[in-house]
Order: sequence, then C-alpha cells, then structure tokens
Amino acid sequence: MYCRPKVLPPIIHPTINRENHLIHHYIVPHIHPSHTTTFNHHVFQHQRYFPYNEPAANNAFHQDWVGFGPEPRPLFGP
Repeated sequence: MYCRPKVLPPIIHPTINRENHLIHHYIVPHIHPSHTTTFNHHVFQHQRYFPYNEPAANNAFHQDWVGFGPEPRPLFGP
C-alpha cells in the first residue's frame, strides 16, 4: 500500500550575510609643467703679446805682439 509522504514544517536556518564589493578605478591625471631656459655664455679671452728682442753684437779683436826689447810692439805697423 502507498502512503503519501507527510510534509513537515520547515527548519529555518540563520541568514547568511554576504557582501559584494565592486571596485571602480578612476584615473586622475596630474600635470606638472616644467620649463628650461638655456643660457649660452660666450667668453672672449683677449690675449695680448708684446714680442721684444734685444739683439747683442759680439766683437772680437785679435792682436799679435812680438816682444823686441823691454816693451812689446805690434807685429805690423809703427
């Protein structure tokens, strides 16, 4: 013989709490302007020269003496 099942009262369990976190990414541009000025410095070095020479003249004299007597006399001449 077939008996219909009996339906029992439900058992209610405590509620499970779940969280769903959604992350939204945002890009925030930060602009930091920069400026470079180039200074070209031109330095002129004026170099002055004062050439100077001092020539020297060298004279050489040759004398030949022959001794005849108490005083020497030139070989040629009076």
